[in-house]
Amino acid sequence: MPLLQRRPARCRPRAWAVLLPTALYAVTCTVGASVRTGLLDTSRARWVHHALFVATASATGLAALRLAASCRVPAALALATTAVPFAALTRVSTRTDRHALVALTAAPAYAAALALTARRPA
Repeated sequence: MPLLQRRPARCRPRAWAVLLPTALYAVTCTVGASVRTGLLDTSRARWVHHALFVATASATGLAALRLAASCRVPAALALATTAVPFAALTRVSTRTDRHALVALTAAPAYAAALALTARRPA
């Protein structure tokens, strides 16, 4: 029996599954920071940031489920931890610095998920 057995197709790394939610998270944070610093005015279209947040949370949840189904449980758990700051964000005033700090607490989870799904050299 060889030491390095080939994993079944359903258990192969799925880095692409983490890229979309990570990109959405980065865009959402960028829009939020731009609005907070006054570089971007969304007073007539506040729904844009809200839609990005919903898209980010949804894509992250779906990616966590996909990774769990692909035998990438550690990466799935890393993404699942973003549920805590995302739930807290709905209760923290957007007019405070605390909102940005709570949003940024999800960043390590995305970094961990990316690292856990990265291809390792042979």
